[in-house]
Amino acid sequence: MSKLKAHLDNIALSHSVFALPFAYMGAFLAAGGVPTGHDLLWITIAMIGARSAALALNNYIDLKYDKLHPRFTQRPMVTGAVKPREAVLLIIVCLVLFWVAAAQLQPLCLTLWPLALVPLVMYPYMKRFSWTCHLVLGVALAAAPVGAWIAVFGEISAPVLFLGLAVGVWIAGFDVIYACQDVAFDKKNNLNSMPVRFGVQGALRLSQLMHVISIAGFAIVGWLLKLHFIYYGGVILAAAVLVYQHRIVSADDLGKVTQRYFMRNGLVGILLFLFTIIALLYEE
Repeated sequence: MSKLKAHLDNIALSHSVFALPFAYMGAFLAAGGVPTGHDLLWITIAMIGARSAALALNNYIDLKYDKLHPRFTQRPMVTGAVKPREAVLLIIVCLVLFWVAAAQLQPLCLTLWPLALVPLVMYPYMKRFSWTCHLVLGVALAAAPVGAWIAVFGEISAPVLFLGLAVGVWIAGFDVIYACQDVAFDKKNNLNSMPVRFGVQGALRLSQLMHVISIAGFAIVGWLLKLHFIYYGGVILAAAVLVYQHRIVSADDLGKVTQRYFMRNGLVGILLFLFTIIALLYEE
């Protein structure tokens, strides 16, 4: 059981709150209501496989830096609770699970399966080369709602592109805030980020801009799909969460950027998904 817990901690299972609500949101919007049980099941399995592989791969590739980082001393791969070969085996199993799930959905899902892996593999390496690493993470998470939409609808259309954009810049903007804590560490180890490139104050402004774009993107999705006005209640609440997140941090005080702050950001996806369901069901 301790080994199982170590692997669950290594893939940060609780962080599913960031991707799953948006994946379900994409599926419900594509269906114009409640998707079939078959689609929801395989979308869920695909998400579990993809994000588990992504988190394990990120921790595997970044292990040499995590061992040096004072904030990551208790990570399972740093403590040795999860061995590198075990992580590699888990990554392979999760990618196979992702592939099997994609094969059960619309044909385009299987066609695009290799493309979905590109940002997952690129992200752990990006900090070594470019301050745009946060945007690559955004692309990786944007694949959740876009992939779920394709799984149900079978093709890509304008609403899901705006949904993917909104989700991508939302998580990228949040990742920028989180990276502000690591400026000294990143500079010492020749790693790149927006806070390193533009300074903490400049990075926080860019994060605010990305979150404005994100909320606008969610609103455009509602407009394009002619969703009931109830949907916009979720957009407003999500915006309120983001405003609050930005108000409690500053370049001079990053003390509020804790694990609780990190998890609270998941409210954005949960609120939007819940209000999406209510809006769709109300229209029925």
